[in-house]
Amino acid sequence: MANQYDVWIAGAGYAGAVSARALAEKGKKVLVLERRDHIGGNAYDCLDDAGVLIHKYGPHIFHTNDRKVFDFLSRFTRWRDYQHKVIADIPGEGGERLTYPVPFNLTSMEAAFGPEKGKALGDKLVAAYGPEKKVTILELRQNPDPEISALADYVYEHVFVHYTMKQWGQKPEEIDPGTTARVPVFLSRDDRYFQDEYQGMPLDGYTAMFEKMLDHPNIEVLLNTDVRQYLSLEEFDIFLRGVGAPLPCPLIYTGPLDEFFNLCYGRLPYRTLDFRFETLPRDAFQTRGTVNYTVDQDFTRITEFKHLTGQELPGVTTIVKEFSRPYTGDPRETPYYAIINPENNALYAKYKAEADKKQQLYLLGRLAEYKYYNMDAIAARALELAERL
Repeated sequence: MANQYDVWIAGAGYAGAVSARALAEKGKKVLVLERRDHIGGNAYDCLDDAGVLIHKYGPHIFHTNDRKVFDFLSRFTRWRDYQHKVIADIPGEGGERLTYPVPFNLTSMEAAFGPEKGKALGDKLVAAYGPEKKVTILELRQNPDPEISALADYVYEHVFVHYTMKQWGQKPEEIDPGTTARVPVFLSRDDRYFQDEYQGMPLDGYTAMFEKMLDHPNIEVLLNTDVRQYLSLEEFDIFLRGVGAPLPCPLIYTGPLDEFFNLCYGRLPYRTLDFRFETLPRDAFQTRGTVNYTVDQDFTRITEFKHLTGQELPGVTTIVKEFSRPYTGDPRETPYYAIINPENNALYAKYKAEADKKQQLYLLGRLAEYKYYNMDAIAARALELAERL
């Protein structure tokens, strides 16, 4: 089987599918091995039992300033013009619920402090820092004006700290001060979560986009197939199991690097998510695609998919609540977020050193590289790697 292909790719998500298509168009014969029963990676979407198009692994909103990536993906999908807007839902002092846009901006100030006080504070900030600027909590705390420094404390308490504790399982004193310092206040009335030039949702869904991307005579896709079942690892080579010969072509690996090496140095820590999907007999549940619960509730956020997809389906809607917890390695779990700190980086470096010894092994993507990437960044890296091979 190995000699039929010029490149093997482990994984059919963004990293695997984009690199597969780019290589196929260079004339390479590509074998894609995906251990799940579907393509699309964590961007996979499908219809639920009620007929609502859902994102099985949580909401994915495409946005980029990279014209090359946008043009490449646009070959496989038309786009729904969608500008993602997120609001925070917090308990008010009188028992009511208070909502305002996040990132915290001029509109948020007026919702939080009342129109008059909020506008006056916003005007003061714009005068100090300029319009349309993102000013960090650290900068605000260093301002001698007590009203401005107090705003930093408000945003920290009501937008950042409790949400971060839920998302990452950390106590306040454990949160990296550098992360806290970068939390922004946006001096604008632009309520969009992203300000990228190109934003939208694949018109027919992500899965349909990946189906078209992988539809090429030079690409073969095997689902329910773990690449490791075909391979054995020697110090400097990757051998075909049972054949006794090295893999005769490059392998692009997009899965967890610790698992590729059978956890020989221990498991890399991640956060995983539990998704609680609820289908409700109503047209809509909330006013925005995503609502973050930044102070209370056990879940971090609620997403309502019809806002994202634009699907018109009267009388029914599906939402999902996200609960973050440590990843244990249980096969029913998905590792979502690498926990980046010096200790974990050092552990990853051991695995990376093993990978670097292997001829023809190329690491690509969040799991293989143990870092967070947006979808467009992964696509860009995949295109760049395909150009080199």
